[in-house]
Amino acid sequence: MDTISIINNLAVRIGRRLNFMEVCGTHTVAIFKSGIKSLLPENVNLLSGPGCPVCVTSIEDIDRAIAYSKADNLILATFGDMMRVPGSRLSLLQAKAEGARIEIVYSPMDCLRLAQNNPDKGVVFFSAGFETTAPLAAATVHEAERLKVNNFMLYSVHKLVPPALRVLMESEDVKIDGFILPGHVSAIIGAEPYRFLPEQYKTPCVITGFKGEDIAAGLSMLLKQTLEGKPSVQIQYASAVKPEGNRKAMGFIEDHFEPYDSYWRGIGLLPSSGLRLQDKWAHRDIVKVMPITLESLPEPRGCQCGLVLRGVKLPPQCPLFAKTCTPERPVGACMVSSEGSCAAYYKYNLH
Repeated sequence: MDTISIINNLAVRIGRRLNFMEVCGTHTVAIFKSGIKSLLPENVNLLSGPGCPVCVTSIEDIDRAIAYSKADNLILATFGDMMRVPGSRLSLLQAKAEGARIEIVYSPMDCLRLAQNNPDKGVVFFSAGFETTAPLAAATVHEAERLKVNNFMLYSVHKLVPPALRVLMESEDVKIDGFILPGHVSAIIGAEPYRFLPEQYKTPCVITGFKGEDIAAGLSMLLKQTLEGKPSVQIQYASAVKPEGNRKAMGFIEDHFEPYDSYWRGIGLLPSSGLRLQDKWAHRDIVKVMPITLESLPEPRGCQCGLVLRGVKLPPQCPLFAKTCTPERPVGACMVSSEGSCAAYYKYNLH
């Protein structure tokens, strides 16, 4: 029996409607690309969660990054996918067009070379992402210390996945019956940080890979846990994910960062959900070296990104989707990144 047949058989035996959420934006794209949704039984519903780091970067963080890029003697560097994320008034791309000093890099290590080549200026890496990218940012801080590149600094807006999942489970907006957990993040943190989901909330979880057959296998595992009433954190993506995670990478995070209450775009302030540099690295933290007070505007009127990120609404249910909000002219962050739910729905003509 093939995996889809197994899924259908299990779903029939369970008999009730189930909402499974994929947390990772890469999974969202893979699900659309593989056509899995069209093959699932009617009582198995897939929701997209807050697993796109570009999408959850707050308006205030974009505004602050732009302010640093316009400061005297500073150069801001960041990944290309951050350039079009809307702030209150401008995106980084628009700010660059107006003369702000912004450079696109492919790795935070590129910023060290940028700093070495511009010794008369401070170079700030606008460091976004989940636990996947945080170790490399931490390693870059470590290398800057070793090489005594004193003009390199970090603006960390890194987010942590498990605290966001706890908030989703506490929400009354939507009932989530199981999680397809992110493969890349889990390769770093392992399975243990998710244990609270089956233990406290009786919610099945599977860490899967990114091929269509991986995701289908993960769904069958979720359904089996549900049918048997034995929720756990299973690892389908065993080729990349160990239960204990990557201890060396976690060591870099633990030596350089500390959790803090972080604001997620469209969702709000989540306790202990962000990573900032520890006080011993304060000379590398641009927020501490150069504090800036901002008055950011609220989310664009009518934008439903927050509800989409929480799985409450599907992108086509937003009144702006595919009308005033398109990949060419994004209003909300979910339309900016290729991993954003709205961009995926738009690309695959689900509107």
